[in-house]
Amino acid sequence: MTFKSFNPPQRILMGPGPSDVSARVLSALSRPTIGHLDPLFINMMDEVKTLLQYAFQTKNEFTIALSAPGSAGMEACFVNLVEAGDKVIVCRNGVFGERMIENVTRIGAEAIVVDSPWGRAVEIDKVAAALNDHPDAKFLAFVHAETSTGAVSDAQALCKLAQEHECLTIVDAVTSLGGIELKVDEWGIDAIYSGTQKCMSCVPGISPISFSPKAVEVVQNRKTKIQSWFLDQTLVMGYWSGKGKRSYHHTAPVNSLYALHEALIMLHDEGLENSWARHREQHEVLAKGLKELGIEFIVPKEERLPQLNAIYIPDGADDAKVRNYLLEHYNLEIGAGLGAFAGKAWRIGLMGHGAKSENVALCLSALKDALNQ
Repeated sequence: MTFKSFNPPQRILMGPGPSDVSARVLSALSRPTIGHLDPLFINMMDEVKTLLQYAFQTKNEFTIALSAPGSAGMEACFVNLVEAGDKVIVCRNGVFGERMIENVTRIGAEAIVVDSPWGRAVEIDKVAAALNDHPDAKFLAFVHAETSTGAVSDAQALCKLAQEHECLTIVDAVTSLGGIELKVDEWGIDAIYSGTQKCMSCVPGISPISFSPKAVEVVQNRKTKIQSWFLDQTLVMGYWSGKGKRSYHHTAPVNSLYALHEALIMLHDEGLENSWARHREQHEVLAKGLKELGIEFIVPKEERLPQLNAIYIPDGADDAKVRNYLLEHYNLEIGAGLGAFAGKAWRIGLMGHGAKSENVALCLSALKDALNQ
């Protein structure tokens, strides 16, 4: 058997992630690899921290890029903050809320589940009732932008509720960071995690996370040892902080961090508010075109994510055949439905570098062609 180098085609990624990566970011990946404790690399890490603080809109000192995908960012938040026996109120309105519950129960903590319909925002009144019924709850966990359904929840209102009940918040911002309004300090978010492959338009495999001073205090005053060695943030803190010499923890993904640094510079140069507005504008063009095709959204207009558009598959259309047609004839990828929406929905991503007019125009034209087949 002979093997050849893998040369993938140039796809247009309009699914739920990963998103299109710009030539600038891909070029950054190919720069010379240097040591992960090299003084020059450490200087770049400091810039990544500062740029992530801008993206999250926070002054949290503990704001880093975890050397693992967003799912590990989620686990890092839970295993560092939550201990066995703790009570955690978890909001579930899609697949990723379910994953939060899984994290809580594996730790040995108690998950108080607040269910809201799939395709809708987390219901504030239900969360308020759960907080009143469980005054001993220590954490409130929810997904800001539910990737499985395309629904956005009111993170500001949920955080305010948590503060009133002296609960710390754990927030999934995997699909929201860079794409919609997100203000960690102003809203009072305590622990938050994201991914680089969505609206950051960077390569997959890194998870930006940020802990408030309150969250750091909880981590430092745990009664029990953190169950994961690699995700133990008390060990990682020494690698991502301190002037001069850094403590060795693991070999960081050097070139991937080059790419994240470049992607964050691009976001900073564009401006957060401009990025949020661009995602909204492209969503509105897409929504208008989908309506003309007779395709309906799952999520009510006021609760929709602009960067993740969940739509019902039209009657008579074959889910897999349409998606395969788009891939084979247009090099265009859209996503299938997850969980309760499997076989019933498509998910069209407008994320980061991919949120642009030519992609929207191509997607609408290609969908029309595929449905006519």
